[in-house]
Amino acid sequence: MAQKFAELRPVIRLYLFLLVIWGIYRLLFRLPAEVEELVLKPVIWLGAIVYFLRREGGNLASLGFSKKNLFKSIYLSVGLGILFAAEGALVNSLKYGGFDFISLGLGLPAFLGALGLSLATAISEETTFRGYIFNRIWRATGREWYSNFITTAGWVLIHLPITFFVLKYTVPQIAVFLFLTGLFSLGSGFVFARTGNVLSSILLHVLWEWPIILFR
Repeated sequence: MAQKFAELRPVIRLYLFLLVIWGIYRLLFRLPAEVEELVLKPVIWLGAIVYFLRREGGNLASLGFSKKNLFKSIYLSVGLGILFAAEGALVNSLKYGGFDFISLGLGLPAFLGALGLSLATAISEETTFRGYIFNRIWRATGREWYSNFITTAGWVLIHLPITFFVLKYTVPQIAVFLFLTGLFSLGSGFVFARTGNVLSSILLHVLWEWPIILFR
């Protein structure tokens, strides 16, 4: 038990750091999504990953960045991603009070902008939660679904501040939003566990996040 806790100590420290820093950011600041996802999140989230990775002597392969199971990663993510794209549209409906497809009329720039933004978000969040947190909890405990549920609980909690401070949801809206967000996290952990490749989780995240950004 003591050995497992020692293995998990960096995971706990990383998560608490992100929870506090990102929660404070959500409380105090309102910057454009482009600044958040393209600048702040990579600097804070991925910067913390680099720090902890260096301390443990790890590399990108330990985060799931590899060529293994590449084809399997693609078809699993696309197959499950179709379902999560629909879920993403549902989250969008909750977020904006209905469906608005006006952005589709903006043409290629809007399409590529939404895709790029969702990709940037996916790289930061999936590298952190699936590549680092889930991967190391699973390695320490040897229990896939236990690790997935623990990671999902952390994922849901870190998405809670935005519902209060930015989106200003009602309690029922918060409950639905967090349930759908948690459901995605379980799916992302599932595909990562099947492939061992974080690219599968990144692709799945893009398919889930993209409708939220595009159809607003």
